[in-house]
Amino acid sequence: MEEKQQRHFVLVHGACLGAWCWYKLQPLLEAAGHRVTVFDLSASGIDPKSLNELRTFTDYTLPLFKVMDSISPDEKVVLVGHSLGGMNLAFAMEKYPLKISAAVFVTAYMPDTVHRPSYVLEQTPPQDSLDTQFIQFGRPEDKLTAMFFGPKYISRMYRLCSPEDVALAKTLVRPMSIFLEDLSKRSPFSNEGFGSVKRAYIICAKDEGIIEEF
Repeated sequence: MEEKQQRHFVLVHGACLGAWCWYKLQPLLEAAGHRVTVFDLSASGIDPKSLNELRTFTDYTLPLFKVMDSISPDEKVVLVGHSLGGMNLAFAMEKYPLKISAAVFVTAYMPDTVHRPSYVLEQTPPQDSLDTQFIQFGRPEDKLTAMFFGPKYISRMYRLCSPEDVALAKTLVRPMSIFLEDLSKRSPFSNEGFGSVKRAYIICAKDEGIIEEF
């Protein structure tokens, strides 16, 4: 029997989360013979940086850039991003298109090459944020806002998960910004970079963060 091709999956978490959110998927992929890399984005999970040290979406994405820098020129990885992680994927696709065989957006924000990067975030349908907190951080002139998921919001977003997973999320979430002002000032992603990478989108019909209609 022909052996299945081993792939290298790089898993990128969403806002307020960390590498810990892939703890069930990682062993499944590894058991299937694949290589898996998980990591914390800046000021996420157990990353030692504070949110106050970040000013731009690039600052937030730097750990992914470090992972991509470590990939040898003759290797291609499969990037997988969830929720806001789709924007991190886009930044990596723009910067390292030749190192990526495909980018998988799992109910994630996926920008285009026409609008500024903030556009897809601005199109998100309004929803009840429940007990999510919105906090100002950094210098007043930077006009930076962070969000911090509250227990009620987490329970709604994790409503199909086990009680243990809900408890884990409530314990480990950290405040994070989407850096909307920074993204609104950036040029669209290019066809030569972001647009040249093969993309796949997974719709989670019961997701209440990024709904199917969006």
